[in-house]
Amino acid sequence: MGETKMKYEEITGKIIGCAMTVHSALGNGFQEVIYQRALAIEMKLNGLSFEREKEMLVFYRNEQIGTRRADFFVEKCIMTEIKAVLKLQPEHLAQAKNYLEAYQMEVGLLLNFGGKSLEFNRVHNNKLLAGSKA
Repeated sequence: MGETKMKYEEITGKIIGCAMTVHSALGNGFQEVIYQRALAIEMKLNGLSFEREKEMLVFYRNEQIGTRRADFFVEKCIMTEIKAVLKLQPEHLAQAKNYLEAYQMEVGLLLNFGGKSLEFNRVHNNKLLAGSKA
């Protein structure tokens, strides 16, 4: 079979690598904000540009209905959400997908530092990746 590369695979791979380094160093048991700060340091050391806690407007039918702060926007194309829970639940994944759609972004990452091993999910906005006009 031919190699199929996911969009932004190199960037998401670097982010996941940084998260693994942080989890190896700190283990589990800290609050989300601790992992967020450590990940910011690690991504900076690895040459990734990012914005932390960037406030984004949420729209419904072209009307602003609220705001949301994503943990990180990396390289202006990857929304990254951090959790520190025992195990990711389906609602965490659903929430991340909703954020991608609300922000009109194609790819995101959901990172969980709360378990014995780092848990991560690549999240895709299928509406945008399929090329349909949402």
